[in-house]
Amino acid sequence: MKIILIRHGMTEGNLKRRYIGTTDEDLINTDCLKGDYPKCERVVASPLKRCIQTAEYIYPNVDIEICDKLKECDFGDFENKSYEDLKDNPDYQKWLDSKGELPFPNGETHEDFKNRCKDGFFESLTERDTAFVIHGGSIMAIMQKLFGKRENGQMKFKFLKMHQYSIKMVQLIGQRQRREDIS
Repeated sequence: MKIILIRHGMTEGNLKRRYIGTTDEDLINTDCLKGDYPKCERVVASPLKRCIQTAEYIYPNVDIEICDKLKECDFGDFENKSYEDLKDNPDYQKWLDSKGELPFPNGETHEDFKNRCKDGFFESLTERDTAFVIHGGSIMAIMQKLFGKRENGQMKFKFLKMHQYSIKMVQLIGQRQRREDIS
């Protein structure tokens, strides 16, 4: 089985460097999605428009299965706000000082988010080659639950030999793609 992890394309909130979790934004363009993607038999996506639109563009001939548990984190009071909007907020300063370990005020805890994403990922696995078109935070949560842990605010991955799995990550960077094979 091949597992492909793809982050959705660019939205207005991403462009403005806002915390976009539960806000349901459209893609602003599909230029960054152009390229060759690994073939798959099925596509699983977050229910948010940016993921569905990305999946439809990349895999137009594959039915999209929706998994609610793969939505981005609920940023609570920080949702749809930028650093500039939040820099004078004492709760935001506390969150920054914790290196992101404190829960988002009126939002999701980091551990609940990671567990939700891990559960959605495993519930969506089959023996078929699958592309997951989801969020950057969801991909990091899955990778952290599968392979790594946080040390001093940094991700430390331990790569496990997975005999029957091949994981590919496609990260969209501006107009180009970066691919990593993890297996």
